[in-house]
Amino acid sequence: MNTLALSDEILLTIDKPARYIGNELNMVKKNPKDVDIRFAMCFPDVYEIGMSHLGIQILYDMFNKRDDVYCERVYSPWPDLHKIMKEKNIPLFALESQEPIKDFDFLGITIQYEMCYTNILQILDLSQIAMLSSERKEDDPIVIGGGPCSYNPEPIADFFDLFYIGEGEISYTELFTLYKQCRKEKVSRKEFLRRAASIPGIYVPSMYEVAYKEDGTIASFTPKYEDVPATVKKQIQMDMSHSVYPEKPVVPFIKATQDRVVLEIQRGCIRGCRFCQAGMIYRPVREKDVEVLKHYAYEMLKNTGHEEISLSSLSSSDYSQLEELVNFLIDNFKDKGVNISLPSLRIDAFSLDVMGKVQDIRKSSLTFAPEAGSQRLRNVINKGLTEEVILNGAGMAFEGGWNKVKLYFMLGLPTETEDDMRAIAELANKIAVRYYEIPKEERNGKCQITISTSFFVPKPFTPFQWARMYDKDSYLGRAKVVNDAVKEQLNRKSIKYNWHEADVTVLEGILARGDRRIAPALLKVYEKGGIFDAWTEFFDNNRWVEAFAECGIDTDFYTMRERPLDEIFPWDFIDDGVSKKFLIREWERARKEEVTPNCRMQCQGCGAAQFKGGVCFENKN
Repeated sequence: MNTLALSDEILLTIDKPARYIGNELNMVKKNPKDVDIRFAMCFPDVYEIGMSHLGIQILYDMFNKRDDVYCERVYSPWPDLHKIMKEKNIPLFALESQEPIKDFDFLGITIQYEMCYTNILQILDLSQIAMLSSERKEDDPIVIGGGPCSYNPEPIADFFDLFYIGEGEISYTELFTLYKQCRKEKVSRKEFLRRAASIPGIYVPSMYEVAYKEDGTIASFTPKYEDVPATVKKQIQMDMSHSVYPEKPVVPFIKATQDRVVLEIQRGCIRGCRFCQAGMIYRPVREKDVEVLKHYAYEMLKNTGHEEISLSSLSSSDYSQLEELVNFLIDNFKDKGVNISLPSLRIDAFSLDVMGKVQDIRKSSLTFAPEAGSQRLRNVINKGLTEEVILNGAGMAFEGGWNKVKLYFMLGLPTETEDDMRAIAELANKIAVRYYEIPKEERNGKCQITISTSFFVPKPFTPFQWARMYDKDSYLGRAKVVNDAVKEQLNRKSIKYNWHEADVTVLEGILARGDRRIAPALLKVYEKGGIFDAWTEFFDNNRWVEAFAECGIDTDFYTMRERPLDEIFPWDFIDDGVSKKFLIREWERARKEEVTPNCRMQCQGCGAAQFKGGVCFENKN
């Protein structure tokens, strides 16, 4: 096999050739002949995005610590190289060995976002692996999907041999052992997949069949064989402090989206926002010990040369040892020229004090995510944030020298009224009023408030999974209400308003809540040239509209209906640890505008206590 997949001639003609050559700092080098299993770890987006993904760095480190596995990386080639590879019949290759993916044992694809689905097909096509799992040959790689989108794998089930449901630290050892055993016994691909279906967290789509009712809803979802489980239970790492974590993460040659050391301080979230999938599927909250984090901070900065360190979690302010950790980072690294990034903080006195120490206040902006403009609607979504808290936080920030604020909201939430939409502009104006209450000589120039609205997508395993969506024109109409309301505000010159693309939202809803009948349309979109749909410059909604029409798919069926409580969802065979009974209760509380206390205040009996640890364990004592 040649050791260089792309000639110098090709590399000189494409954008950012360093995306494809490997040999970065901390890249793992092994002799492929010395291992039993070759695993290609894929992020189906461009190199700069994929290299910023913490989950891949963790699994890359974990797999390569094994003597019998060589884990290599592969990302989506940019359209310029895609075209050349198709024309010259160059198979997609791994960065480490530069050898074709089709020669590997496994191709593992992390699926973070629905709009990357066409890139999954790009990866399979360029790898010269059959896109449909049913058409793969005995010696083709086993194609595995994982990540948040695998919590409804059905729209892409036809393209995968199996899915890993949950956190990767748990069941891969069992899967690799089974694979080696099956290869030794020379059993068929189908037999390996059947046996793999018995491993906790492993879902093999070909081992299940779906029946539909006349109205298009699911009648049944059942295993084809008695030894295949009816439900697949998510796998979860409970001991965060002693789990594997990369002390020597791979450092990209070119600037990545997240070009810094990342410290994962906890998983899960106590807040219980009813629209938030991550807040449900990653329950319970599990913290990493502060002493372990101090060790990782030292080692990772030493081993990478990065000049920034960032905390990773869904809600950093809820980490119980945050003050000790942040003070440690400031005391030990700030004077050494290391920037400290603290995302997901609530705006309170401690956070502002810390941010004042680690940020250039004149350049930086503060971020609030009220999600809804009115208190009524914030109660519906269980945001747990009052107008008083928002205005107090903004006031403290303004007095501390900040003058830039970013506000994030969602439009199209359940029960939303025009008053709720207008309240977004009114809240922004109240924040501006708070700024101009400060004496002129004490202000830092003019106030800049940026409102951004996305459109709500009801995600699986959330209390809002029964909610309806709207069409493109309705979403844009809601954005117009906000835009008009901004123009009416006294401080309109201080307020800027941006909104998300509505057609992308509708499509995201179809893909997030779709079933197996969506797959043929995905194939058609790819055949029409659809890749990098997550990138505005490449997204073409007409391709999708045409593909759905050609496949006879009524997209309104997936987006415009409020679902009855007894409907079988495509993802109901997955047990994510949070009971449907709890989700129904939260859906009903939402419609009554009732707030549910967070997990540390009071256990709500969501079901995550079955994992015996984290916040659930604290609440039981």
